[in-house]
Amino acid sequence: MRIRIVDAFTDRPFSGNPAGVLLLDSFPEDHWLQKVATEVNLSETAFAHPLPPGGEADWALRWFTPATEVDMCGHATLATAHVLHTTGAVTGTVRFAARCGVLAATTAPDGTITMDFPTSSLTPVAAPDGLEKALGAEIVSVHDTAAHIGDLLVELRDEAAVRSLTPDLTALTGLSERGVIATAVAEQPDRGYDFVSRGFFPRVGIDEDPVTGSAHTALAPFWSARLGRDDLTGLQGGARTGIVHTRLRGDRTLLTGHAVTVIDGELNA
Repeated sequence: MRIRIVDAFTDRPFSGNPAGVLLLDSFPEDHWLQKVATEVNLSETAFAHPLPPGGEADWALRWFTPATEVDMCGHATLATAHVLHTTGAVTGTVRFAARCGVLAATTAPDGTITMDFPTSSLTPVAAPDGLEKALGAEIVSVHDTAAHIGDLLVELRDEAAVRSLTPDLTALTGLSERGVIATAVAEQPDRGYDFVSRGFFPRVGIDEDPVTGSAHTALAPFWSARLGRDDLTGLQGGARTGIVHTRLRGDRTLLTGHAVTVIDGELNA
């Protein structure tokens, strides 16, 4: 069985966010999917199989962390679209049937992939007790995100505060449904990005996710409202980073990035 490791939201190997991708004829039992994702031990492993023609989607798609299945994942969707395109399985736009609805991914002639995701709603909330201490940084604001994400979006005072975070991951585990996204405006937008972020998801088995596509469905409306522009660029990550271009379109958010295959091998299981 073919398995690929794809670095997403980057145009070069060993950066961005790596995802496992397996193209199947159908979905095996859930426990097998989880065992594979645990073995791969990346933020997410994507499993996809083709659907009969004529429906609302072309491929079924599921994502598993090393610990559990998730409702929405951006970087592993990008990775799957990249594999389908580079292997010639699809051209142009591919539609995925997933837990969060139908997601479309369109590959441009230059290899960039644009995904159409639902925009997350944002609700201002008080910082949960212990959040500031767990992050080890001064909090400016906190917003709760909608279903399919379940993160706390936490604004910090500046880019340096986001970059220097060394959170208490055990303490963070019980403070949100899925994880915590820390963000701040870019100190120097002329460097090619408008905001920075880092994502911590110990509750689902991911200490830090290098580049979280789904989080940008919340980051896009958050920063678009503050910066007055619908088209923005986000830089995410700590030691390993990637770039996500966002375009806010009402209840949909377009996420654009590159991907590169770094491992192509066989799964003997």
